[in-house]
Amino acid sequence: MLRVRCLRGGSRGAEAAHYIGSRLQRVFTGWVQRTFQSTQAATASQNTCAADDKATSPVPKDCLVCSYNEWDPLEEVIVGRAENACVPPFSVEVKANTYEKYWGFYQKFGGQSFPKDHLKKAIAEIEEMCNILKGEGVIVKRPDPIDWSVKYKTPDFESTGMYAAMPRDILLVVGNEIIEAPMAWRARFFEYRAYRRLIKDYFNSGAKWTTAPKPTMADELYDQNYPIHSVEDRHKLAAQGKFVTTEFEPCFDAADFIRAGRDIFAQRSQVTNYMGIEWMRRHLAPDYRVHVISFKDPNPMHIDATFNIIGPGLVLSNPDRPCHQIELFKKAGWTVIQPPVPLIPDDHPLWMSSKWLSMNVLMLDEKRVMVDANETSIQKMFEKLGISTIKVNIRHANSLGGGFHCWTCDIRRRGTLQSYFD
Repeated sequence: MLRVRCLRGGSRGAEAAHYIGSRLQRVFTGWVQRTFQSTQAATASQNTCAADDKATSPVPKDCLVCSYNEWDPLEEVIVGRAENACVPPFSVEVKANTYEKYWGFYQKFGGQSFPKDHLKKAIAEIEEMCNILKGEGVIVKRPDPIDWSVKYKTPDFESTGMYAAMPRDILLVVGNEIIEAPMAWRARFFEYRAYRRLIKDYFNSGAKWTTAPKPTMADELYDQNYPIHSVEDRHKLAAQGKFVTTEFEPCFDAADFIRAGRDIFAQRSQVTNYMGIEWMRRHLAPDYRVHVISFKDPNPMHIDATFNIIGPGLVLSNPDRPCHQIELFKKAGWTVIQPPVPLIPDDHPLWMSSKWLSMNVLMLDEKRVMVDANETSIQKMFEKLGISTIKVNIRHANSLGGGFHCWTCDIRRRGTLQSYFD
């Protein structure tokens, strides 16, 4: 145990305090990492009888919220809005999550609207997507439009907002509970406001409503000197487990978690730290088991364009970002499918994402998938699997940073809690 005495006086005392503070930080970070190295062993030793008793308690009869996985029949969904979307200011966390070729774009337009013509087309695409979902029998809800250009200030930082385009980033539904993620970008600090009307309605219907601890987003949460100059740098830092977010306080985006019944998989990324994952693990235990998985990814941020679970025992795994723990799935009898190379052209702007949004699909049920109308290769892949494709063009909406899975948050799927790894 590290014992600390009260220090008094002079520069030597200050130096000692600084030294001990740095030691404490390293000790704490090491503890968090060790906690997650033993996560699976810890969850395996839990009392499964107690978990069964608690997890199978019925969802309230009139509750509108109930979803355990990514593939049960979809009945109700939140679809994001592109209206009033603004380019986030070019802060250190934004720089670490974007590609160098777009840095000039952020430096020039940070705090301003995305290009108006492009935004107009994205809005029209998402409206058509909503109409198609309704035609497939799905109830569609939308967040409130907000002026994201308004400047705001907290005791720790100031910024403008971004958008309410990606509900998957901020909301995670586990059973009849809606969990509001704390987020990690300062431009997204107040994004929850667009969804509060909807969440209050769901709460009044009987849903649980949890907001994770809101980070201060003070300077200490970010490595202010995070060294990114090339893709090689990104690969090297990711392999070393170094990210722009520190372990100063919990932070996570909901899109770094993906559900498969009792088992939920998460990645440590540029926006989700180990403290955030640990908060989720403790909060959901013993009903659910949170597993940390990782990938050969130079810029990890959100799991669903890297590892997208599309059915019981069926997962899409990005061939450019192989999963280091893939044997866990293979030993459980899962089929791991590598999707084809995306067809999106090089000159199409993707300000906040990669071309692999092609695999960022939305399952309407085990036999129906919403997929990009332009991505004919992945359409053929699904057809060979016996899954019907619902083709929708959201190419301009992709530019804002998300595919179908990102643009939605499933509120209700018709199904029950199951275990797929026992």
